[in-house]
Amino acid sequence: MPALPQAFIDTLNGLPGYDAAAFLAVHNSPERITSVRLMPQKAQDITSVFPQLEAQRVPWTEGGYYLSSRPSFTFDPQFHSGAYYVQEASSMFLEEALRQTLPASSPLKALDLCAAPGGKSTLIQAALPAGSILVSNEVIRPRAALLADNLSRWGTPDVVVTNNDPRDFSRLENFFDLMVVDAPCSGSGLFRRDPEAVQEWSYDNVMLCSQRQQRILADALPALKPGGILIYSTCSYAREEDERLLDWLMEYDNFVSLPLQLQPEWHIVATESPVHKAAGYRFYPDKVKGEGFFIACLRKEGEAASPKKGKNKFPEIAKKDVERILPWLKPGADVRMMAHDGEVLLVAPAVAEEITLLQQLYIRKAGVKAGQLTDKELIPDHQLAMSTIISQDLPARELSLEDALHYLRREDLRVDAALKGWALMRFRDMNLGWAKILPNRVNNYYPKEMRILKSGMPET
Repeated sequence: MPALPQAFIDTLNGLPGYDAAAFLAVHNSPERITSVRLMPQKAQDITSVFPQLEAQRVPWTEGGYYLSSRPSFTFDPQFHSGAYYVQEASSMFLEEALRQTLPASSPLKALDLCAAPGGKSTLIQAALPAGSILVSNEVIRPRAALLADNLSRWGTPDVVVTNNDPRDFSRLENFFDLMVVDAPCSGSGLFRRDPEAVQEWSYDNVMLCSQRQQRILADALPALKPGGILIYSTCSYAREEDERLLDWLMEYDNFVSLPLQLQPEWHIVATESPVHKAAGYRFYPDKVKGEGFFIACLRKEGEAASPKKGKNKFPEIAKKDVERILPWLKPGADVRMMAHDGEVLLVAPAVAEEITLLQQLYIRKAGVKAGQLTDKELIPDHQLAMSTIISQDLPARELSLEDALHYLRREDLRVDAALKGWALMRFRDMNLGWAKILPNRVNNYYPKEMRILKSGMPET
């Protein structure tokens, strides 16, 4: 990677836990860390997902693992099935922060404000108590599309993806119990993973990012209810984006700091803001098995009135149509079925209850799209195939690795003549998507925008 700029190195002097020699050595090392987090409703055993690799637990995350080498995720059908998410290990510490600051069982309304590409959203969803709702937002439209695709692979009906500016959330005053802001930053913590970012670093950009972070927080904080939890993080080492930003938060609104308990063997460095002594936590790649990261937890004090509710504008489908959808779902799947733009949405009860207020936002995706219900049949959507609520008793074809990659490239397939009509294509018992099997051909319904564009096969 390019040499670290001296101006950047100078800004690190005096930071809590900074060891100049070790820091420079790890940035000059060719070693790179690969880590993944399993989707608990699709995969529970890391050895069945990566039998060819050694795996080691990420200590602060359930289902998080370091891999001994980096496989070709593009050519792994299990990646496309949503069996796991490729996520940087330091940022997985968000799960430990949630565990220590949130109630264990009460359903919550959560917002991931700067969510793309979706790693933290998938982690939050898995960590929230049952009956919760997660709003996952991204302001940049193409990144919001990527976010929606990744959450479709994750497959749960309790997530709403929005494409809004942070200021739009002020319409939902006192709505959220949890707000996670992984703020856009100068990115110095990811220099090892993204060497090109080294050339883009400047102190002016650090200050610009700090001002942007303040604007984002000021715009969105009215939506966090008093008593609610704010978790703020960056992948920057800069004081201006980390500890000093915490002081700004403490002065801007009525927050109290929430210190976390650390295990010594984690080698995470505790820090505090210079004025108000708010607790924060620094991750250095020479101390932890991960990249540079900063995180802090705060609670908003005060009392608030309950947000208003209105008449639900998403009509539930007719009972006769409910009966047509049920055979596609797991027995007892706890969802509401709503008609929207000619299609059927399957949403968790918590989403259905709040959909009126959430319609003040631009909704990119809500719950799981079941598909289009015609007079003759349900034309199933890819989101249904990826979902955690789909029936396991539907017609399906187990594919070889070669055939699975043909399917994921949206190429032609040959399937047993015994199958007819809509069928799931699977790899290692994990759903990849739909095909429609006709007497003389197989129509591949894998989404064009999600297909694998690269040719070739994975290395063995």
